[in-house]
Amino acid sequence: MSRHPEVKWAQRTDKVFITVLLPDSKNAKVNLEPEGVFNFSATAGTDNNTYELKLDLFDKVNVEESKINIGVRSIFCILEKAEKVWWKKLLRGDGKAPHYVKVDWDKWVDEDEDKGLGDLDLGGMDFSNFGGMGGMGDMMGGMGGMGDMMGGMGGMDEFEDSDDEGQEVTKPDDKAEGDAKPEEHGIGSSEKKEAEPST
Repeated sequence: MSRHPEVKWAQRTDKVFITVLLPDSKNAKVNLEPEGVFNFSATAGTDNNTYELKLDLFDKVNVEESKINIGVRSIFCILEKAEKVWWKKLLRGDGKAPHYVKVDWDKWVDEDEDKGLGDLDLGGMDFSNFGGMGGMGDMMGGMGGMGDMMGGMGGMDEFEDSDDEGQEVTKPDDKAEGDAKPEEHGIGSSEKKEAEPST
């Protein structure tokens, strides 16, 4: 029996954003039809559980202009609407959306505040087109841009070289040299102590 992954969605006048939350998914397949049918299947988890999803979207979409990005934790799709109109909801029909379909409040804007993609941070994701992917069998091409994710973290070179290399480290209970009395370190005494002969 297959399971349903969690799905989040948001929209703009010309686009619908669908995020399928499925960490470490394998063999992810997405099929988008112009009539607005969105199919998803993948395996995930230690038991390789099968996850499937079919969404009958509210209206038609432009498959050729729609894009997809498969990441480590989720599959993110930007679907181009066939008509640039605000949808009342994600799915067609009169019923309530399934429990696994939720609004993506991180990407959501109200219709009167819609400024296109200008207000959405896509985090440098590399997207592949749905149209040119031939059945969506090999979707790993959309994972580019991961190589330099660690490049911007910085701050690690401060641990490589230490300025106090070669300097003597004092213990907390040792007195600093300036606080020491002259006789403790032999300073101010002209006589040298010789080692006593051992018997």
